Amino acid sequence: MTQNNDLSGLRVAVLATEGFEQAELLEPVKALKAAGATTTVVSPERGHIQGFVHHDKGESVAVDRDLASARPDEFDALLMPGGALNADQLRTVPEAVSFAKSFFDASKPVAAICHAGWTLVESGVVQGSTMTSWPSIKTDIENAGGTWVDREVNVDGRFVTSRKPDDIPAFNEKMIAVFSEARKN
Repeated sequence: MTQNNDLSGLRVAVLATEGFEQAELLEPVKALKAAGATTTVVSPERGHIQGFVHHDKGESVAVDRDLASARPDEFDALLMPGGALNADQLRTVPEAVSFAKSFFDASKPVAAICHAGWTLVESGVVQGSTMTSWPSIKTDIENAGGTWVDREVNVDGRFVTSRKPDDIPAFNEKMIAVFSEARKN
């Protein structure tokens, strides 16, 4: 890792709930921690949330902060893992939608993978953005005024997106680079 990608002291909120795609939370969190960032799992749930490996139950992870007590100004960046169940639930929770939107409003970097784009569509921040996601939400992104591209990773300013678990190595690399660059400005 180069010094340019040192995230020491960077505080990253990880917005997730029941049904997150295991690799899309655990692997980016591992990469962020290795780069020096502090990660905090923020969820509408308390205790633990259940991960999935596609359709099968995977590991559960501890919730560090419940959404009701987490304030976006406590964090420097946002990571949003996918998982259809996770993203579909989050987009129906007004506090989760508002939490995600606040990072865009404050020009803080956001990294979203797979179905996480659903919550961003709901928050109204997709218009004018170019992003990628799981292909099934392409139409939702386009209907919200975004441009959808089929790439393993896409960077649009401080906004990093990827399609699926296979894209995680490229996603992690770009996420860390964007979070590092945003920190300098």
